[in-house]
Amino acid sequence: MAKTKEKEKTVSSSELLDKQVANFSVLYMKLHHFHWYVKGENFFTLHVKFEELYTEAGLHLDTIAERMLSIGAKPTATLKEHLKMASIQEADGDESAREMVQALTDDFETVCNELTEGITTAEDNNDQPTADMFIAIRTSLEKHRWMLKAYLAE
Repeated sequence: MAKTKEKEKTVSSSELLDKQVANFSVLYMKLHHFHWYVKGENFFTLHVKFEELYTEAGLHLDTIAERMLSIGAKPTATLKEHLKMASIQEADGDESAREMVQALTDDFETVCNELTEGITTAEDNNDQPTADMFIAIRTSLEKHRWMLKAYLAE
């Protein structure tokens, strides 16, 4: 019975983690797109900010995937799988600078909500390392979301 419970815990944690692997993979590429294609009077500010955010997204992606590997799970690793699994959408390609910031604000909100659910599930499964990791990521995204919302309020 203990093995079955452990297996259920791993599957549950794996699913939560893999969803975020997908989200951060899409987010990483979306942020690159925004970094490359932002235009307008706020170019210099947003170009640098988007680079900061894609660098952080890449770190989160790697941390989450490595957590999966450490518990014996295999993260999805193709863009096709990530686009299918992710809660967020890739960039359309014709966003204004303001629409880019709004899209990221919305994406961070979505991911924060999922991380909150993941924290609860991980804690229910006595998976404190996953819960702690999700808390740290959520804390960072909440700060970025607040700053992006402040930018939009100009």
